Amino acid sequence: MQYPLDLRFTLFALSQQITVRDAGGNSILFVKQKMLRLKEKVEVFSDSTLKNKLFEINADRIIDFSANYSFTAADGSNWGAVRRLGMRSLWSAHYEVIEDNAVDMHIREENPWKKLIESLLGEIPVVGFLALYLLNPSYLITMADGTPAMRVIKKPSVFERYFVIEKINEVDQDDELRALLSLIMMVLLEKSRG
Repeated sequence: MQYPLDLRFTLFALSQQITVRDAGGNSILFVKQKMLRLKEKVEVFSDSTLKNKLFEINADRIIDFSANYSFTAADGSNWGAVRRLGMRSLWSAHYEVIEDNAVDMHIREENPWKKLIESLLGEIPVVGFLALYLLNPSYLITMADGTPAMRVIKKPSVFERYFVIEKINEVDQDDELRALLSLIMMVLLEKSRG
């Protein structure tokens, strides 16, 4: 994959759809979230034609406060999971990426103060809209040993959510794909923020 990656989804669609493009503008993933389901279900395709399904992401429970979201390839093989750490995520978003029942990576919000300021200002008309536009969260993906791997930065946008994924250090190709699937799920769960 050619970095930085561009991850976008529109706000006013009947079902959430995310397009991931590489630095050359080539579509590398198209994500469609099933709506009106008790358990989260997200399908990942190679492009917007929806002909080549690559992965499926499924929640293990109805309430997603501390749910696990498992990754299953089109051939049925298990590709790991991402878990939202419920209590820790109240102050700062925190996720664990799991491979073979062991934590492989961590995703953490870099500046939790933005979340606090955004929530305080978010209720004030006009000021709240500006806060959502200007206070953009960023997330750091680290390997289990603490080595930074990637950074995700939300960019200002009005009619869509727009994130840029930067690669900090080289990671294994499978870990890179697992991190990308985890980031997609994280973005869907954190979409109510800026």
